[in-house]
Amino acid sequence: MTDAIRPHGIGIRGLTLAPKSRIFNGPFGRIFRALSPADFGPSDAASEGALTALGKAMIADKDPAKDSPDAEESGIPAAYTYFGQFIDHDLTFDPASSLQRQNDPDALVDFRTPRFDLDSVYGRGPEDQPYLYADGRHFLLGEALIGSALGQVLTANDLPRSRAKVVDPNGQARAIVGDPRNDENVIVSQLHGLMLRLHDKLTDNHPDWSFAQVQQEVRFHYQWVVVNDFLPTVVSCDVLREVLPHLAHHSSLYQDKPRLEFYKPRDNLFMPLEFSAAAYRFGHSMVRPGYRLNDDTGPLPIFPFANNPDGTALTGFDQFPGTWAIDWARFLDLEPRPFGDENDPANPGNSQRTQLAYRIDTSLVNPLGSLPARVANDPPPNLASRNLLRGWRMRLPTGQDVARAMGVPVLPDSEILIGKFTGDANDIKGDIVAVAGDAFKGTCPLWTYVLAETEEVVTTFKTTDGDKLIKTRHLGPVGGRIVAETFVGILAGDSSSFLNLNPLWTPSLAVNGVFGLRELVAAALQG
Repeated sequence: MTDAIRPHGIGIRGLTLAPKSRIFNGPFGRIFRALSPADFGPSDAASEGALTALGKAMIADKDPAKDSPDAEESGIPAAYTYFGQFIDHDLTFDPASSLQRQNDPDALVDFRTPRFDLDSVYGRGPEDQPYLYADGRHFLLGEALIGSALGQVLTANDLPRSRAKVVDPNGQARAIVGDPRNDENVIVSQLHGLMLRLHDKLTDNHPDWSFAQVQQEVRFHYQWVVVNDFLPTVVSCDVLREVLPHLAHHSSLYQDKPRLEFYKPRDNLFMPLEFSAAAYRFGHSMVRPGYRLNDDTGPLPIFPFANNPDGTALTGFDQFPGTWAIDWARFLDLEPRPFGDENDPANPGNSQRTQLAYRIDTSLVNPLGSLPARVANDPPPNLASRNLLRGWRMRLPTGQDVARAMGVPVLPDSEILIGKFTGDANDIKGDIVAVAGDAFKGTCPLWTYVLAETEEVVTTFKTTDGDKLIKTRHLGPVGGRIVAETFVGILAGDSSSFLNLNPLWTPSLAVNGVFGLRELVAAALQG
């Protein structure tokens, strides 16, 4: 998820630093500052070689884009993969001017603290960036999109785009949005579009409200989803109840305040490197090799195939066909859909189903092993290797050392398995030492450790073919704690969050007292 690859748009100031000092002031810092950085060989070259090899082992062999269910699916709808990416961009968006970037390239003095404030959507507001807005209250939307969903016509809007295509047929029609990274693939761009529609819906519902009031209402709904839906969907229940006891007690954040044991900012909120360069990259393992957008579009690969780099794919930063409106029930359980049949390619339910995210494990789909040049224009093109090398260069400790510092049992090497956690022994390549060598004896990179320690639960997923019990992986005691404490700590430290302004606030758009990503998307679609 967090990945400062240059084509995302603007770089993230401070991410290239590896702060260790206790008095460090900046946007990025450490939770476990006293732990020694990990090394995986007698020299830098040896560490780089070992990590590159491990990254290659963490890429699946073959993963064609397909409609039907398969053994690596979890019980988590695919929309959560891209909502996680959207959250990442919101937290790490740095709307600094070019002069600020030149004067303070590492964001040591002039920096923006991370917040769940949707500045990736709102930018600097209608006064500073009026070109994002239609009338100072509503967002400017792009060209109409259409599609078909089970025979019904879909209508949506693309993001507003530059007219580069008109001037230069080979140019890129970039989205005109608060954060350009939200245009990096077709799915997250249309999710961004839903947030625009949600704002416009609340604006229309409350004509007497100011822009600031509508903005706060949208932010509060978004923050509620982060705490009460996204975290419970990806983090182990046992871990989450330690950080957010109100979820287990069915009370409020005012009655049962969050418990933060490790994320404790001294002066300013900061983004922990253990989070941004390791734990929050769990979402990379949830990515499917491709997705169907509607009745007539898909399944499309996430990237063009290596032997067909100009082929149709879901890559972004450009205008896509106007028939690509997303049927969101194919990404989220808005309504029961068929489950499909992996063993029957002709089953009509395969192309109608709600697509599910892949399990959180130590395997990334094959397309992520050969990123196209427009996404990764420096070596290696393997996303797993890039994650591992980035964590090492950021001087992250090993997963074992973080577990010890947290006071939780440490996984032995024999339980740090590399492969797909499907339950089929043939999908496991071996333990980390057997697969990648002695360099990893007792020294697992934090990102790999977080993926290996995930815990299995059984999720009930409702379909028109009946309830399906699906094995799902949740973040465990190390990864789950880092993610949960970072999220909750940032919200608790933000004076404008609903935790501080109104901890008894409840969503006005709730359905039967429930509001999560499903209800957020449904409300936006009604706008």
